[in-house]
Amino acid sequence: MAVATSTRVPRLSRAQRREFFWGILFASPWLIGFVLWTLFPVLSSFYYSLTRYDLLQPPVFIGLQNYVNLFTDDDFYLVIWNTLWWVVLSAPFGVASAFLMAVLLNTKIVARSGFRAVFFFPSIVPVIVVASVWAFVLNIQYGAINSTLRAFELPTIPFLSNPAYAKPTLLLIHMWMQGGAMVIFLATLQDVPRELYEAATIDGAGSWSRFWNITLPMCSPVILFNMVMAFIGGFQNFALPWLLTRGGPNRATEFYAIYLYRNAFDYLRMGKASALAWILFIVIVIFTVLLFRSSARWVYYRSD
Repeated sequence: MAVATSTRVPRLSRAQRREFFWGILFASPWLIGFVLWTLFPVLSSFYYSLTRYDLLQPPVFIGLQNYVNLFTDDDFYLVIWNTLWWVVLSAPFGVASAFLMAVLLNTKIVARSGFRAVFFFPSIVPVIVVASVWAFVLNIQYGAINSTLRAFELPTIPFLSNPAYAKPTLLLIHMWMQGGAMVIFLATLQDVPRELYEAATIDGAGSWSRFWNITLPMCSPVILFNMVMAFIGGFQNFALPWLLTRGGPNRATEFYAIYLYRNAFDYLRMGKASALAWILFIVIVIFTVLLFRSSARWVYYRSD
């Protein structure tokens, strides 16, 4: 005969209940802010994605029609192509540039602190300032680069006005702005045990061998972190292309976030914009999961 087991939850003592009450009370400002400014907007956007809503009239429920319209819209596929181009190139190239800058600035060179400050500076400058400076530098008429080319009687380069050059130009600026990731890599490099390099040197390993077999594996967890953040940021890329190109020329830099912004605030298609936001959320989750799944093959942890 089976013996029944009790599943009663143990009651909290008076002191534990009082402690729980005060904990909830002190956390209540964050909890209220989370419900009002995060949870409620997320749930509202999902509801609006199932409606036709223009901010001027009450929302009209239309089911999945917004999603169907998106997947039958040629503009949507153009935006997807531009965004995938950007994410696939900007994430690895941005992380690689940050890592290489960190490796270079981790060596013993003259004025190393000054160089570190110079390399980090672009990441703390407001993006509108960065965009204004680069718009001036790259201007085809009076920009510093094209003025120099013109002085040597060389052809000018339409960096931001030619569809073939616009995305690569934004990619180069993005790689230049990797100061934040560079600082994280610098901290990681300084945490690599020196004895590993000393042992490898005694065994006759060269600079490239030490870099490939020690530096990269020891930094791989941070590389994974920066890659995940770069992928998420790449899908949400908005400020720099919007300030420099407004999605042009000829929609060559019409990325997903710009397309979402246009639908929401230019065309007042809030239902469609909400559907775009949820599709973006699902895509980011899928890419993040795939990246973490692949990490078992190339990320090394010291406890392994």
